[in-house]
Amino acid sequence: MPPVVPAVTPHGTAVDDHAPVRTAAEAGVVECMHCGAVHPAAVAETACGRCGAQVHARKVASIERTWAFLIAALILYIPANLLPIMTTGTLLSSQTNTIMSGVVYLWLDGSYFVAAVVFIASIVVPVFKLAVLTMLVITTQRRSTWRPYERTRLYRMVEAVGRWSMVDIFVVALLASLVRLDALAMVTPEPGALAFGAVVVLTMFASLSFDPRLIWDPVDTHDTTD
Repeated sequence: MPPVVPAVTPHGTAVDDHAPVRTAAEAGVVECMHCGAVHPAAVAETACGRCGAQVHARKVASIERTWAFLIAALILYIPANLLPIMTTGTLLSSQTNTIMSGVVYLWLDGSYFVAAVVFIASIVVPVFKLAVLTMLVITTQRRSTWRPYERTRLYRMVEAVGRWSMVDIFVVALLASLVRLDALAMVTPEPGALAFGAVVVLTMFASLSFDPRLIWDPVDTHDTTD
């Protein structure tokens, strides 16, 4: 069995995994979100002495702004799936598809990989983001101490997959620009594409507005009380 090598800090000091973790609030400091400068907690809500930005202990109105973007995204997700996303046409015929009917059409046409990519990017990822963000906001607003580590990991997953949510919009835009070069065929984006793009942008704003440190605040308070 190979020997266990302890983790080290950038300065070469071994890290004790069992050492108690000290938070910034417990240390009496606050970090500037723009330049990373660390200030005494008393400096919160004033200008950073390094970059001049406002220093906040937590993102301002994080829960309220996240709810606003999230509710708007949930509302727009309905027309994004019900309205047609694009129309494909030739000299002889044309066809209009929603996201789901497009996935079915691609699958029946034998384009299994493209159908799977569009289904994951257009259905699975948005639903996952909306569900996770809703759960995070509700539990954080209720100051729940339930599984903070797992909820923080879910938030990081939402941030990681967010950048791939525009795949199908890029596909529609690419097809529209390329097919227009051919006089025998045409691809036209429909209102569903606009609604879906708005959903993606709003969920990205909701993710950026949410402050994951709020997940741990009730945990710290609970530990202090104990």
